Amino acid sequence: MATLLKIIQAILMLTAIFMGLKQGWAMVTAKPDMLRMLGRLDVGHTGATALGLITLSSALLIPFPRTFLYGNFLMGASILFIMALELQHKDLKGFVIEVPFLLLSLVIIYLGHPLTAK
Repeated sequence: MATLLKIIQAILMLTAIFMGLKQGWAMVTAKPDMLRMLGRLDVGHTGATALGLITLSSALLIPFPRTFLYGNFLMGASILFIMALELQHKDLKGFVIEVPFLLLSLVIIYLGHPLTAK
């Protein structure tokens, strides 16, 4: 059972890392779809780049046990920031789309890093 839990932890962690790298890179390189989505929230090119760098940084911190919590905290904070912008612009659909990603970060924090002993 403990092995199964470690596998689930690793899969969830790798999923969060992949999504963070993919979305962060899209923000930093100013992909048109990403700029359009953030533009709806009144986030300009510079803001998108800054948010992308934060997202990339958080994804790069997650794999290491010593920075695992900090990476997940940054990831969750950036998701929460986007959720707040969605609510400010009265986009409930966009807000609801972000909820599973925030929950993923919280579940990963709760489960802990798969390579550390409990």
